[in-house]
Amino acid sequence: MVTPATEQIWGWLDAVPDPEIPVISVVDLGIIRDVRWKGETLEVTLTPTYSGCPATSVIEISVEQALRDHGLDNVTLKRQIAPPWTTEWLSDKGRAKLEAYGIAPPNPAGGPTRCPRCQSTNVKRISQFGSTPCKAQWQCRDCLEPFDYFKCI
Repeated sequence: MVTPATEQIWGWLDAVPDPEIPVISVVDLGIIRDVRWKGETLEVTLTPTYSGCPATSVIEISVEQALRDHGLDNVTLKRQIAPPWTTEWLSDKGRAKLEAYGIAPPNPAGGPTRCPRCQSTNVKRISQFGSTPCKAQWQCRDCLEPFDYFKCI
């Protein structure tokens, strides 16, 4: 078998969805930190979004399976917790995908700037806690729809 280029592997990993937000890939999420060949072994370094994230194991299994589906059997996954993941690692493409899906992307200024559904800026926080620990629940005062906001970390 010909050893695939790391650029091709990054492309394969970009098709692996986050299990909690399936419209965004693990690459767009920014948790794939490195892909490199060490001899004949492919080493993929991942940084969980936070140490207690319940999706980390599922993500690791999905990454390994995606690589095996492309014929790579000698794969090592390395979990790296430092530096810790931050929402700044989300790609611009990932932020746009979140918003199109109805989740307001993280905003360091302290909350969503607009409703991801109607684009109104007339929004209010309902709860600091949303459907997953990394999200809060907000509502648009114009269209009255509730929506998740991806918290800054």
